[in-house]
Amino acid sequence: MLELQYELESKAAKWYATVDIGPHVQPQPMSNSSSISHFLLLALADTRQLQLLHFCLFLGISLAALLGNGLIISAVACGHHLHTPMFFFLLNLALSDLGSICTTVPKAMHNSLWDTSTISYTGCAAQLFFFAFFISAEYSLLTIMSYDRYVSICKPLHYGTLLGSRACAHMAAAAWASAFLSALLHTANTFSLPLCHGNVLGQFFCEIPQILKLSCSKSYLRKLGVSVVITSLAFGCFVFIVFSYVQIFRAVLKIPSEQGRHKAFSTCLPHLAVVSLFLSTGILAHLKPSSISSPSLDLALSVLYSVVPPALNPLIYSLRNQELKAAVWTLMTG
Repeated sequence: MLELQYELESKAAKWYATVDIGPHVQPQPMSNSSSISHFLLLALADTRQLQLLHFCLFLGISLAALLGNGLIISAVACGHHLHTPMFFFLLNLALSDLGSICTTVPKAMHNSLWDTSTISYTGCAAQLFFFAFFISAEYSLLTIMSYDRYVSICKPLHYGTLLGSRACAHMAAAAWASAFLSALLHTANTFSLPLCHGNVLGQFFCEIPQILKLSCSKSYLRKLGVSVVITSLAFGCFVFIVFSYVQIFRAVLKIPSEQGRHKAFSTCLPHLAVVSLFLSTGILAHLKPSSISSPSLDLALSVLYSVVPPALNPLIYSLRNQELKAAVWTLMTG
């Protein structure tokens, strides 16, 4: 046990020797969770110039996400001709994108600007909860949107029945409610575990895998149980999305007119692109082999799945959706 403690403290000391974590901030020694008052986040850079560069980069991405998602929300809310199931779910997706990027990026910008890396224990728990909440809501909404596209193309005569206003409201409420329960389960399970490997997080925000690395090994079965439940639900949604698009592509290829096929693809491809970007980056970030893991790679992957999609989603949807582009242009020009 003493050898293990010495090894962990040596690794932490070596890592912090290469990273400037700000004045008067030191990693706490190995302890239980009751004695941890704050966590130390991964510094984005070790020089002041690069820190300011990261601040400007995050500022630009967050402003683009705020502008793009804000325009989509305003256009759908104000455009009565966009009050359809597809745009209703797109509005909810834009809300989840805004929430996820506003949960992680402001703290990272603050740390880069003020040359610090600390986050309080309570702040870390709140950040983890809201990030898990918005990410889970986005995944649920993308699953519902695949069902919307499936019904629209494969069962158009039943579209009004299967996706009426009440049904859409119920599905959106179910997505947000399930996301809340998932985030609550993750947060409660993560912060109820004893943390006895210090307070150093190898990420720029409070990410669940990084906190679990600080927990004691005897809690392995408990961590595994929650992971199995959540992974099973996520895999079920993934299978549903794949099945929906298999049916969609089979139906689209049977459309005799080229114009009809083009119209069907124009409504499906943006959603498929968003799903692919979200799932590929998220899966790569969490399921990559530990042998290739490194702080720089973990940082790059976390930015790809937590920061980039919320900024790109509005652009992806507006490029091929003529109705949405017209509504946004009308909103901007008055």
